[in-house]
Amino acid sequence: RNYHAVTTEYNVLYNGNLALDAGVNELKTTYNDNFWELLPVERMQLTEEEMSPNDKRNPNFERAEEKATKAIQKHSMYMGGSEKNPQIDEAHLLLGQSRYFDNRYVPALEAFNYILYKYPDSDKIGEAKVWRAKTNIRLESEGVAIKNLKLLLENKTKLDDQVYADANAILAEAYIKTESLDSALVVLKKAAEFTKQKEERARYYFITGQLYQKLNYPDSAYAAFQQVIDMKRKSPR
Repeated sequence: RNYHAVTTEYNVLYNGNLALDAGVNELKTTYNDNFWELLPVERMQLTEEEMSPNDKRNPNFERAEEKATKAIQKHSMYMGGSEKNPQIDEAHLLLGQSRYFDNRYVPALEAFNYILYKYPDSDKIGEAKVWRAKTNIRLESEGVAIKNLKLLLENKTKLDDQVYADANAILAEAYIKTESLDSALVVLKKAAEFTKQKEERARYYFITGQLYQKLNYPDSAYAAFQQVIDMKRKSPR
């Protein structure tokens, strides 16, 4: 069991998470934001329908999925009604994340739901619930996502700061899609406060300014944009 757990964590999953991180970083650096429109909270690669003949899919997400699948197929030890390898829940999380960023939302949802149903005591439960909500939003089930995220956020003490920030950020995305801009402002501010990633914080400040503009609060919008400026080189150019 120790052999399978160590092999899963330090070889297959390690390389899979590296591929996922590389794909996300490439997505962030190559995404073309239109700053005259309300920015999306989360950036995604183009769907097949949106792609031009010169556009290519990000191969890192496919590589991450392959590693996650390999970890599950070769190192899972499901015996006696329970999983004996403590890393397999992380493999399913990676599987869902890679499918999500590859715009394959239904199979991604299956992977996240598998964690929630099969590993109720996993330390990845909070993350899995956030990613399930993200996927529901992509599937235009914003109401379901909002309900589940509110329940999750009621137990803030059980969540890591970054997971708490991610939950608030994606809740803001759901509120924006349902035209509840006041509610989006409240949770987006919390996301900016708790995220550990400065690039994300700058983006959330900028979107906060745009939301204030839409709600016709120019002074508050000015203050939000000033927060981005005050970050100086901690904020992306």
